[in-house]
Amino acid sequence: MTPCDLSAVEARRLMSTKKLSAVELTESCLARIEAVNPAVNALVAQDVDAWREGARNAQRAIDQGERLGALHGLPLCVKDMVDVVGLPTTFGSQIYADNVAQGDDPLVAQLRAAGALMVGKTNNPEWSAGGNTRNAVYGATANPFDVTRSAAGSSGGSAVALACGMAPLATGSDTGGSLRNPAAFCAVVGFRPTPGLVPGNRAQAWLPMSMNGPMARSVEDAALMLSTMIRPDRRDPWTPVVENRPVHTAEAFRQLPRVDLCSQRVAFTEDFGFAMTERVVRESFSDKLSRFGHVFARLVDTHPECPDADDTFAVIRALCFSGMHRELLQQYPDQVGPNVRDNVREGEGYSALDVVRALTNQQHLYRHWQTFFEHHDFVLAPTTTISPRDWHELYPTEIDGEPTQSYYHWLSMAYASTLAGHPSVTLPTGRDHNGLPFGLQIIGRRGSDLATLAFARELEALFEGDKALCRPQVDIAALSQARPLKEAEGFMGF
Repeated sequence: MTPCDLSAVEARRLMSTKKLSAVELTESCLARIEAVNPAVNALVAQDVDAWREGARNAQRAIDQGERLGALHGLPLCVKDMVDVVGLPTTFGSQIYADNVAQGDDPLVAQLRAAGALMVGKTNNPEWSAGGNTRNAVYGATANPFDVTRSAAGSSGGSAVALACGMAPLATGSDTGGSLRNPAAFCAVVGFRPTPGLVPGNRAQAWLPMSMNGPMARSVEDAALMLSTMIRPDRRDPWTPVVENRPVHTAEAFRQLPRVDLCSQRVAFTEDFGFAMTERVVRESFSDKLSRFGHVFARLVDTHPECPDADDTFAVIRALCFSGMHRELLQQYPDQVGPNVRDNVREGEGYSALDVVRALTNQQHLYRHWQTFFEHHDFVLAPTTTISPRDWHELYPTEIDGEPTQSYYHWLSMAYASTLAGHPSVTLPTGRDHNGLPFGLQIIGRRGSDLATLAFARELEALFEGDKALCRPQVDIAALSQARPLKEAEGFMGF
């Protein structure tokens, strides 16, 4: 196997036993980037010299028998919403097109301290607003399984880089599915943790909507990366810190516990009672459940109640966007894209009573979920409401002929668990009836991140060898021969 296609866990093991060098792994990833990135435009900024120097230093540490971090020598991509010293952080915004980070974000510093090597920055929509990775700074990112299709978003560049073997690990962030949806579209793993497990730097710190999380090609790799993202950071009020230590044991995620699938009480739903789920997604989900649903102690078609979920998410999301971007829109009206502009103006239209209503509804939804999980261990659902579409479409305006309400309405399958604050992982589960990757969403109890990942790992192992369920692979040879995406009509536009 080519080194760049190895799992993070296996590459780390081979390096620790000196059967693979950090330099060899880096050069393999660089070669893959050179071969396929022009076709998909996932990676948008790099410092190759710094990466190579880091790899040489990592190998020197191995050769000298030094103590190695959990991610020692592993290449890692960083979403262009997070600072990496010396690299641009544009947020996908023309206003920040020339912004170069003067230091590492605390998340990046933590990953670097664990031994990760920074590959570069991955593409995202402007300010992560939307489920299609396009912006006016770096253009569009294409789905590696069909370069005419969307990679979803907002962590689309990270998902594509992983699927193509550019690196074994990548960062993502998630409000309404921003790391889960691209993971589903690109056949990789994305994990949104319980709020506070991974500290974040949110503008509205007391509204835990946006969460950082790991992205990888396997559950075990995502868990390994997650173990290095947990830290006692009092700057995030949702991160519990006792005597300067996190309450979660980070090391536990490096050896996921075994789960007996046949003892699990599992619920499944196509739509949580409110999501506009496309027929092809419903049918694909049903077919896949029929292949493995019998392994559980109980599998029931039911879901937690989600009262007024669309309205609740819309108000809280708009509140966050208005708080973060209202001044930008006032100062640079011609340089703010349509998704951000629409969300800011939507927020300006809500009253204090609207906000009270939304927060009260969220509390009702949360309590319904806690009661539901007293009787069920996990919920299975599709990750996305639609199969991947043309990347020229800024967002789906209709699903099966029914109009959507906003640019983010189609994300409803993912934002149900966002509102409840429950951990959710996207697991690649074969292809849908359109022949494109299908993502299975697995939702666990609030705070049960370790159990949720362990359950997902057992399903991942169950799916291995079954062509209808195992993770599909990108055709690297075809991508290496494809024309550069930047030559496509509409590449830089909205």
